[in-house]
Amino acid sequence: MVVKSRVLRSAANGELHSPVTPEEKPKRSKVATPGGKSAKAAAPEGDAEHPSPSPMRRTSARIIKMKAEKKLLARQRVELLDEPSSGSKRKKTNSKVKSKRNTPNVKEEVREDKGEVVEDEAVVVPASKDVTKSKDGDARKPMEVCAPEKRTGDDVGAGNMVEKSDHVKVKETLRLFNKYYLHFVQEEEKRCKKAEVAKKAPKRSKSKKEVPVEDTKNKSKRPDLKAVSKMLETNEILNHEKRIGNVPGINIGHRFYSRAEMVAVGFHSHWLNGIDYMGLSYSKKYSNYSFPLAVAIVLSGMYEDDLDNAEDVIYTGQGGQNLTGNKRQIRDQKMERGNLALKNCIEQGVPVRVVRGHESATSYCGKLYTYDGLYKVIQYWAEKGISGFTVFKFRLRRIEGQSLLTTNQVQFIYGRVPKSVSEIRGLVCEDIAGGQENIPIPATNLVDDPPVAPIGFTYCKSIKVARGVKLPPNANGCDCKESCITSRTCSCAKLNGSDFPYVQRDGGRLIEAKDVVYECGPNCGCGLGCVNRTSQRGIKYRLEVFRTPKKGWAVRSWDFIPSGAPVCEYTGILARTEDLDHVSENNYIFDIDCLQTIRGIGGRERRSRDASLPANNSLDVIDDRRSESVPEFCIDACSTGNIARFINHSCEPNLFVQCVLSAHHDIKLARVVLFAAENIPPLQELTYDYGYALDSVYGPDGKIKQMPCFCGATECRKRLF
Repeated sequence: MVVKSRVLRSAANGELHSPVTPEEKPKRSKVATPGGKSAKAAAPEGDAEHPSPSPMRRTSARIIKMKAEKKLLARQRVELLDEPSSGSKRKKTNSKVKSKRNTPNVKEEVREDKGEVVEDEAVVVPASKDVTKSKDGDARKPMEVCAPEKRTGDDVGAGNMVEKSDHVKVKETLRLFNKYYLHFVQEEEKRCKKAEVAKKAPKRSKSKKEVPVEDTKNKSKRPDLKAVSKMLETNEILNHEKRIGNVPGINIGHRFYSRAEMVAVGFHSHWLNGIDYMGLSYSKKYSNYSFPLAVAIVLSGMYEDDLDNAEDVIYTGQGGQNLTGNKRQIRDQKMERGNLALKNCIEQGVPVRVVRGHESATSYCGKLYTYDGLYKVIQYWAEKGISGFTVFKFRLRRIEGQSLLTTNQVQFIYGRVPKSVSEIRGLVCEDIAGGQENIPIPATNLVDDPPVAPIGFTYCKSIKVARGVKLPPNANGCDCKESCITSRTCSCAKLNGSDFPYVQRDGGRLIEAKDVVYECGPNCGCGLGCVNRTSQRGIKYRLEVFRTPKKGWAVRSWDFIPSGAPVCEYTGILARTEDLDHVSENNYIFDIDCLQTIRGIGGRERRSRDASLPANNSLDVIDDRRSESVPEFCIDACSTGNIARFINHSCEPNLFVQCVLSAHHDIKLARVVLFAAENIPPLQELTYDYGYALDSVYGPDGKIKQMPCFCGATECRKRLF
């Protein structure tokens, strides 16, 4: 679901214009769109030295838009009436339908003597159709690596239906992996709670027959490995066919937060082995190669004999290591499997992908893995290692002409986060929140000369209610004490379907986007530490408002934000939509379109329908024609708001919008909360999709208005609307 708004933000993209003198009060206007977030990011802002005149392109067009929407609804009703009345419902195409892939059935075993996963070549299904071959059937030459596809602006222009790019496929696959991962995290949390309760329970008498306890010692408790197994079962692994060279959609510098993520996107097929290689089964498709052939290696400090000098690497072969103990060599290595595959790369000139692992507190597995490009294996030899056993050494050298390294041995550098206020460059305000939030929110400006701070608004941590708007009474709460433990007894959890929408890990994470999330409220017996109050705890990440050259003000985090974590709520003045129709150039209105999203009106993306709607929210009883396409309530953050008003649009966002109900259960007045759609590294700009459909905005003359988008995403639509 994308909660959309119908108006534009200022040309400065998130700011309330440049410094305004008393003689120049900012005018307010709005451009109507079919229910979307304000389009501040796409305005042709220009830089601070050449601000664009805003009044000319933000004349109100709401009435024209409403007429257009009514015509569209009428046309849709006619189409429905014209459908064959065979009793079968028309199927809707889901943009996220799982692609059916012939995932190879690879059997794996763990060898006790070496603790390594071994591929059984006899059962690997031959390569499928997506292996690149020339017209005459010859296999790819050694140095023909798979590079990410480049797309021009024309390819993704308005009205063109194009296949998703490799970059987007990778991103969506990782998001699917994170969803499965959080589902299994929830299962593991339940298992731990169950074990804790059983431990505290009084011991039974020996005379009574004891019920056998479930043996969980041999069961995998790692949610990431369970998530990959689930994707293998459902044929949702991307790039399941191993390939030589770069993997489409994964550029140098890409970061993986676990080995399991590499498996999910087909970058490295083993979660344990350091060397990934093509087995003998690939000889049927690549007849001009000798197999096995290595395609990727992971440098993670596991072997005591490794030597990493960035551009030049000495890599220790696999085998003979005590993986369950001190990680030292305990026997000689043999020239087989991965070792033989690296040796064959020397003779055939085949490049190898190199990934470096780094200690990281932000990753749930304790390490962060960065792709550093293609290397050539140029030499190998055998020698006695530090522990006195024979090991094979392979010298790899980075191929020239690639992007610069983003890692330096084991020190990961992707930007330096300030440690104190004195280290912040371009600081113009130490805390725009004025102490209201748990953590100060600084503002920086390295663009304007002289630098200016964001002005013209009053920071408010929570929603303010406009005159004429009456909030419904608080809903009945659950009877849980201190914290909600089980969904079987918590009435709030039952409203979300079968279980809690959150997991406890990392301070609370939403498992997946839903139509609406029901949280515990004022009348519940639980406290603020309850998992079902995750979005009510305020900002917990160190956020910064910073000035950009083209997009005005923007927001980034100094901390790693895991997928599903709440970032902030969109606050302002809760008002009726119709009360703001006469206001011009208000660029911070956010329509609460939960009902429209559930109905799928205006192209809104349908979501998980686990949550149940109370009787007073039944979609069938809402017959207000105006509310069919136009939300009844909105949040106005023009003069009063929080940090969410500065977050920009992106065609490939890393946040998503979620409607949340806590105090009451009226979805027309739901809270609007922004959650992380993926794992977000420090210093990456926070963005979400404003949800505009192309050619959906009309000017006062009835003509379609267009506005360019400057989000800079790989799949940028080039236009906001």
